[in-house]
Amino acid sequence: MTSPSTSPSTSPSTSPSTSPSTSRCAAALLGLAAVLAGTGQARAAQAFVSTEGAGIAVIDLERMERLPGPATAGKGPRGLALTADGKYLLTANKETGDMSVIDVAAGKEVRRVPIGQNPEFVRVAGGEAFVTFEPGERAGPPGKPGAPTPPRETGKSDDKPLPAEIAVVDLRTWRVARTIRSGLETEGIEFSRDGRLMLVTNEGDDTVTVYEKASGRQLQRLPMPAGSRPRGIRASPDGSRYVVTLESANAFLVLAADDYRVLRTVPTRTGPYGITFDRSGARVFVAASRADTLQVFDGQSYAPLADIAVGKRCWHFSFTPDDARLLVACGRSNAVQVFDARTYQPVQQIDGLPLAWGVVTYPKSVGSIDAP
Repeated sequence: MTSPSTSPSTSPSTSPSTSPSTSRCAAALLGLAAVLAGTGQARAAQAFVSTEGAGIAVIDLERMERLPGPATAGKGPRGLALTADGKYLLTANKETGDMSVIDVAAGKEVRRVPIGQNPEFVRVAGGEAFVTFEPGERAGPPGKPGAPTPPRETGKSDDKPLPAEIAVVDLRTWRVARTIRSGLETEGIEFSRDGRLMLVTNEGDDTVTVYEKASGRQLQRLPMPAGSRPRGIRASPDGSRYVVTLESANAFLVLAADDYRVLRTVPTRTGPYGITFDRSGARVFVAASRADTLQVFDGQSYAPLADIAVGKRCWHFSFTPDDARLLVACGRSNAVQVFDARTYQPVQQIDGLPLAWGVVTYPKSVGSIDAP
């Protein structure tokens, strides 16, 4: 990183050539720098990593070094997202059943929004956050991880698994404005390029459901192959297609955005989860987590281009904001692995991240969780 140039300080008594206009200019520049810093424009690029074992980790992307992470009362973060201005980081906390709101500049949790049982995925769109949770998950109540739940009598109607729900949080009031009934075990969330639709994957009932985002009204329920467990979903940059990973079918589907017909079924290595196009749409990246591989496909023909050897249980990944590198969160390797995004060669490994789950950046970049 190039250091800013410096010069010896001067005062009017020792430097008669310094004019009042020069001093005013310097003061104005300092004021502008302070304003830019206050608005976040001068903030160095950072990555935020959710770890189920140790909260949120922060990485300086210029030096590729760990920074102190925020202390949070919300425990077991998995899904995470940044507000559009980068001011707040939102995390879906499994153990405490809530969403943490973290002031990025201050480096601290400023509030917690109650969500429900087992929050997992969070996306921000407009002035709202969409957080998946599972009311039917049989675990301890929020705030009491691991507490037993009363046994249910077999043969009763409540043995039928409850569908997942999506809590819609108003980012002005930080309250749940409404909830949307989804399928079983909702995993990924994606929005149409015009912002009108929301698509979610439901691995428990092998469906993708389509909603009108503004109202939450379900428009379509798209069946996926039986037993395929759809997980990741992303839209192409031009908005004409969606790609959906099928974890148990070892493939991803390409769906037409206009009528959701299947355009292609593309074989992958085992256990595909996180998926995204690159910024231009030229390539598709797929985290084949059970094969310890990040796969690269042509974004038009879907021909395989490269297999990148990665660590264990690497579910999610992100480009850096300059698109030069790939950050891969590897949960069972307790690390984020860094690769050159063109040569696919390893660059660095950042260790000490127990059960790393997801990764996002600011400025926002393309990845399996977030998007610019």
